[in-house]
Amino acid sequence: MAAGPVDCHCHLSAPCFQPDVAAVVRAARQAAVAALVTVTEQAGEFRSVLELSDRFPGFVLPCLGVHPVQEVSPEEQRSVTLKDLDAALPLIELYKDKLVAIGEVGLDFTPRFASTDEQKEGQRQVLTKQVELARKLDLPLNVHSRSAGRPTINLLKEQGASKVLLHAFDGKPSVAMEGVKAGYFFSIPPSIIRSDQKQKLVKVLPLESICLETDSPALGPEKQAFAK
Repeated sequence: MAAGPVDCHCHLSAPCFQPDVAAVVRAARQAAVAALVTVTEQAGEFRSVLELSDRFPGFVLPCLGVHPVQEVSPEEQRSVTLKDLDAALPLIELYKDKLVAIGEVGLDFTPRFASTDEQKEGQRQVLTKQVELARKLDLPLNVHSRSAGRPTINLLKEQGASKVLLHAFDGKPSVAMEGVKAGYFFSIPPSIIRSDQKQKLVKVLPLESICLETDSPALGPEKQAFAK
């Protein structure tokens, strides 16, 4: 891998990139980016991310995982359930040697996605299963924790997760420091320039705990319409 910054969390398989994904990769290389850690949100994306990894070896680094919010259609999302893991877990095990992490996994307690205790518990069960698999395969976790910073860190610690990257953490700096004490890393997106919360967060985090990400195509310097 060439020297340079690593984008620790992006969605290179997003539909908006597919018309000319080679141009996206070329632009990243021209910007001296060393690698793109590319995450998935559901099993249906796994093949495309693995194909991108084969197409751009050593530059596109694949993660496979199931996100706490599942897309039903471009206009509709729902909270994840254990059934969403049925197709995913065997594939993660099958391709374990190609992966740099399991992700994107986590909790998302945004009310429009998880308004009930049942939905939140379902997310916890899904995350727990993926933490167990990560420990079994000795792989890191690339973690989403929107509106669920403390519950996510608590669950990860309870389940013995030690190799953790929390992406775009939106919780309090004091909660983030609980993750730092557990040895977790935090990746910061370009949206920091328009986020008071992220600016406060990086003032508290130790430099050695900070990584970089784009969450592309979301969380850029300008507000996008892509975020769930």
